[in-house]
Amino acid sequence: MTTSPILVTGGTGTLGRLVVKRLSQAGRDVRVLSRQQEEDRDGLEFVVGDLSTGSGVASATRGVSTVVHCAGSQKGDDDKARVLVHAAERERIEHLVHISVVGADRIPIESAVDRAMFGYFGFKRGAENIIRESGLPYSMVRATQFHDLNLAAVQGLAKLPVIPSPAGFSFQPISADEVAARLVELALGVPSGLVADMGGPRVYTMVELIREYLARTGQRRRIVQVPMPGRAAAAFRSGANLTPEHAVGRQSWEEFLTQRLEVRT
Repeated sequence: MTTSPILVTGGTGTLGRLVVKRLSQAGRDVRVLSRQQEEDRDGLEFVVGDLSTGSGVASATRGVSTVVHCAGSQKGDDDKARVLVHAAERERIEHLVHISVVGADRIPIESAVDRAMFGYFGFKRGAENIIRESGLPYSMVRATQFHDLNLAAVQGLAKLPVIPSPAGFSFQPISADEVAARLVELALGVPSGLVADMGGPRVYTMVELIREYLARTGQRRRIVQVPMPGRAAAAFRSGANLTPEHAVGRQSWEEFLTQRLEVRT
């Protein structure tokens, strides 16, 4: 008896490639939706498509029963979810697995200031609603920010002579691979709706994240805490992007930096 391939959108990104790897290790055939042409390899099937335009999405979903939706960006996730849902409905997909972000339901995006700085959370909330209201069987998990994303942000800030840090902001970084493991667990199971959040093992202030990176890289910078306007920023200061009651992640920020910086040196 053969099983249909599992489609992974965003399968070449930070999270998606880890999901693809774990699904393959579990013995499943994997189809990857990618915007770039890639040769099939290692038992993986690549399909060119773009969720922003809808191009190739119908072909990507044809003949699959499960989709793991990892494709994401700073804007437009709601539109991408709508395109995927339409294709999934036509193909009668039996299980749509979606990754969202902690705070999508708690961070208000009302003003132009909110949209400019935190619009990502509004797009994620929109994607959640589209999937939830589609009637498709789904599983959905919200995770806190990945270590990789925090590292990219801190590295960018460290290039400045004086580092601005949003006053009162904290983060709960988590390993992308740990989130990938959970998505694969959900994909190989039955549709479960919205499941428990995933957060890293510890909450850090933004200043703590920056200082640890500077110490590891032997840099000295002045850090200036900058007040941020708007209701979304106020929600951040209240911890709306955190889930300390679901601190299921194991890899700390310090452990991640040790691993990542050693690899690069």
